[in-house]
Amino acid sequence: MGRILAGALLVLFLWSCTAAPKPAATPEKPAVQPQSEVSTPPAAPPQDKPKKKAAEDKTIIPPEEKKAVVEETLLQEKAEGADKGGAAGLLEEALNYYQEAKLAREKGDLDGALKVLDEANRIILKVNLAADSPLLQDKDNLRLLIAQRIIEIYAVRRNPVNGNGHAIPLVENKYVNDEIKLFTGPERKAFEEAYKRSGLYKDWIQEELRKAGAPEELGWLPIVESWFQVRALSRARALGMWQFISSTGYRYGLSRDKYIDERMDPYKATRAAIKYLTELHSFFGEWTTALASYNCGEGAVQRAINNQNINYMDNFWDLFQRLPFETARFVPRFIAAVLIIKNPEKYGMILPEPYPSLKFETVKINYPTKLTALAKALGLEASELTYLNPELRQDSTPDQEYALKVPVGFSEKTAQVISSVPKYVPPEYDTYIVRSGDTLSQIAARTGTSVQAIIRLNSLKSNYLIRPGQKLQIPKRG
Repeated sequence: MGRILAGALLVLFLWSCTAAPKPAATPEKPAVQPQSEVSTPPAAPPQDKPKKKAAEDKTIIPPEEKKAVVEETLLQEKAEGADKGGAAGLLEEALNYYQEAKLAREKGDLDGALKVLDEANRIILKVNLAADSPLLQDKDNLRLLIAQRIIEIYAVRRNPVNGNGHAIPLVENKYVNDEIKLFTGPERKAFEEAYKRSGLYKDWIQEELRKAGAPEELGWLPIVESWFQVRALSRARALGMWQFISSTGYRYGLSRDKYIDERMDPYKATRAAIKYLTELHSFFGEWTTALASYNCGEGAVQRAINNQNINYMDNFWDLFQRLPFETARFVPRFIAAVLIIKNPEKYGMILPEPYPSLKFETVKINYPTKLTALAKALGLEASELTYLNPELRQDSTPDQEYALKVPVGFSEKTAQVISSVPKYVPPEYDTYIVRSGDTLSQIAARTGTSVQAIIRLNSLKSNYLIRPGQKLQIPKRG
């Protein structure tokens, strides 16, 4: 089995050197995306195909010889250049073995899964392709999938966890204690405010985690990501309660246009985050490594693993010390937050009462209007609609079908008045590239707009957060 793991690590090392993008330089969401689970459509389960001669003679082949017969037949087809065999047939056979190993892994048969993956690797080694072969990418993808599955299985074997394999090890060490001191000291007020805000979404998040079979402690991740602020924006342009960058958001189904950015939708972003986290856990085999990858990128973590001369999964904290500190500390911060919430008295904290869960109704509309105008027609404060629909970038509904969230009891009235409120036509924008020495006041004067308009349109935290090369949206004159 040691040779299997060594081969898998070699594949992942070569892949990371040639295919993986560079990790982000800031402690935010990964720009590197995980390889899709299966890059080619899954084929039917492997079926025994006796040699032609055996079929003609109606010879019964013993079960233990069937696999050898299949392999010999595939090799013969390849040598003869048969359309239905050759390299494509071997790759299909290897993919079938991969799928079989995946099922064995899900049933808890780790040894059986490794044995089948070894067989898949053996078949792939027989596939010789020209440099311009259209099957070359399929071969590389399949090798990577097999290597990832082997790494995951070895990780699980070396890190047995309780119950269903989804427990997060809440280790209390020096790094975690340093973060506890911050949460209970200089960041105490921010922590308490975030805990209160968590009540708005906590029950719903916990239910989604239970549906996914993920540990409920993950529901506290937004405390260290965004302090549970749905419009939080980082310096790396990660946005929302779960801090998705745009590319990761697209990958997990969060759309973005001039009206909507679903990274700020707490419900859609929660589902996307849970899916992303569970995929990372499937890849790395345990939660602390998956959490580090969620923050600083799978590529950064994989390179740290590849560069180690020790068995990294024996101790996550050895891997932790090889990551950039400002990104690696995400894991101890998360563990510190969970420990405090589970036992606040132990750490000298008295947590405030959380806000009650948000209650709302949804009504489908297809009419662009400002929320201020709609709120006036409904007899509501504009902030009520804004708070329920934070994903609306311009505080206006889009010119397409949209499920608007309204306070309980207002859905019917909204449907009645929507067509009577003023229609909103969004302004057109130009793009301005910041030059060295620019300030927002200079840009505003040069383009005929205001500093506040630029800050609002570009979700800037202040008029100091611009840098050379940055692209800003500027309203067109008139």
